Amino acid sequence: MSQIAPKMDMPASAPPPDAGHAVIEAPPAAAPPQQPPPRPTQFEGRTASEVLKELTEAFEGDKISVGELLDRLDSRAHGVLLLILALPMCIPNIPGISTIFGVLMIAPALGLLFGQRRLWVPQKVRDWKFSREGFTRALNVAIAGLRRVEFLIKPRLSLLTRWPVTSAVGFQTLLMALVLILPIWGANLTPGVTVTLTALALMQRDGVLMLLSVPCAIGSIVWVYLFTKYGVMAAAWLGNWLEGVLPAVNLF
Repeated sequence: MSQIAPKMDMPASAPPPDAGHAVIEAPPAAAPPQQPPPRPTQFEGRTASEVLKELTEAFEGDKISVGELLDRLDSRAHGVLLLILALPMCIPNIPGISTIFGVLMIAPALGLLFGQRRLWVPQKVRDWKFSREGFTRALNVAIAGLRRVEFLIKPRLSLLTRWPVTSAVGFQTLLMALVLILPIWGANLTPGVTVTLTALALMQRDGVLMLLSVPCAIGSIVWVYLFTKYGVMAAAWLGNWLEGVLPAVNLF
């Protein structure tokens, strides 16, 4: 009698490794780390020459954009920019440069006038670039001069370097910028001194310097008035003289 082999249960096929388990996907690749914004230059407890010296070493490459410069500065960017623009006006320079620098002074002057804590300029202006070598050379000249006199500058009467007084200072600086724009002989020295005193006062919180800038500004306005008045009178006299002389000259 033949024996019937017992029925054997065949083992079920093994489940896939992830059966019954949540599928863990690999995390997405991390985005490359963004470049941190430049650390603003700090002013507290530092002299103006030290701040400018740091700016000479803060940039790389052959060109510096206006935006990069502004990002390096803190809420007293107005003072630094005014100082950079005003110092060349205190020495003999290329004719016509006072007009260009006067135009550039308008932005920080308006910032002070309207109480902007940080200087705002249009994006197109932020994209403007200038030579790092020339910028560094100009600052080094300014630093050498500042080190001779900055022992006289210190924080005092700091209330005169804060809002709302700075609004009046902004109006004064705007007037000085307009004087620099005018093509008037010898009219760049007193506005340059005025804005330099204003800039140092803002950077070092020196209210005494701010007060000294007022008579300098008045002197600038008086010079423009006298030059215009007597210049017009001289031009009128010269015109009358030529009118009387030229007909009497017989060229034929």
